Amino acid sequence: MNNIGILQSALGASSLRQQVISNNISNAETPGYKTKQVFFEDILKQQLSNQTNFVGNRTDSRHFTIGKSTDIPTAKTVENTDTVMQNNGNNVDIDKEMTSMGKNSLWYYTLTQQLTSEFQQLSIAIRGRR
Repeated sequence: MNNIGILQSALGASSLRQQVISNNISNAETPGYKTKQVFFEDILKQQLSNQTNFVGNRTDSRHFTIGKSTDIPTAKTVENTDTVMQNNGNNVDIDKEMTSMGKNSLWYYTLTQQLTSEFQQLSIAIRGRR
């Protein structure tokens, strides 16, 4: 997996997370609304930990990939149906959602800075350092 592809996927996950958090906040008073959550980091960590140095030779596209996967993980959105925060069946915790929004904003900023650094390094490699 390449760094730019992983960073692009992480930015997409962060953007999706921002939309999901905003949707959760906007439905804080909607009776029966269940919060949604975006999972990406655990999926990425699992995929990176499953990589080995051994790579199998696939002779058919229907065969399983053995060894290093070139697939870049994507985020998953999951609905939380286990909890109830209000009498109307709604489970939105505004404080938790606002904290998640701040954390996600910081994460997005960090990812954009890292992606900028990757492109700067590529630019230096292409032009050569003078």
